[in-house]
Amino acid sequence: MQSTREIFNNHQGNRLHKWNHYFEIYDRHFGAFVNQSPVILEIGVSQGGSIDMWQKFFGPGLKYYGIDINPGCKQFEKENVTIFIGSQSDRNFLNKVKQQIPDLDILIDDGGHTMEQQIVTFEEMFSKIKYGGVYLCEDNHTSYWPDFGGGLKRNSTYIEFIKNLIDVMHLWYAGKNNNIKHKELKDKLYSISFYDSIVVIEKEKIEPPFDIKKGDINVGYPEDNKPSFCFNLKKWYQKIRIHLKYG
Repeated sequence: MQSTREIFNNHQGNRLHKWNHYFEIYDRHFGAFVNQSPVILEIGVSQGGSIDMWQKFFGPGLKYYGIDINPGCKQFEKENVTIFIGSQSDRNFLNKVKQQIPDLDILIDDGGHTMEQQIVTFEEMFSKIKYGGVYLCEDNHTSYWPDFGGGLKRNSTYIEFIKNLIDVMHLWYAGKNNNIKHKELKDKLYSISFYDSIVVIEKEKIEPPFDIKKGDINVGYPEDNKPSFCFNLKKWYQKIRIHLKYG
């Protein structure tokens, strides 16, 4: 398997523009899909160079869908490559795209990088990701650039939006909170990985978490090496409370 960096270094033809540190991130999160005939959606086709890179990386079975606001990107269509023209901040457009494509293994948001575009795209398209799939949004440094709607600690940025999803992941332990956004995703967020300018979300069906034990010796407990009655009662109460709240 060629790495994405090797493919980039040998690339010729349509322009391909990436930050230097992105390639190892791609390889880490996309490597499992190589030669598995994945279905991917890339937002931000630009000059078409990334189409060539993904075809070489994933193999001939790749089914590629692209979104771009530039009508000229339709010229890149060919076998197993379909391009939709429209704005990623247009929810109606994104819903029409969802109706025309299969469920996705990978979504790459390399579009306009504004806060509205990144947030709207996640809200509309994350449901289209398969369990076991990957949602990658890049160029998140724009969350700190005012020209893109960003700003350090500004509530409306994509980075702050993703920070909220960390709380969503942990709602199993936080109790019911009717004010938190996207709480319906708590059983779908397997991992959220932060890199310089990239956020990667892995989607899985998550069962309610529970703790397990092995071994008979409990160092620090009474002489019979058994937890006290009060300790067991507390643990029992915690499990019943979680069951009643989340089922």
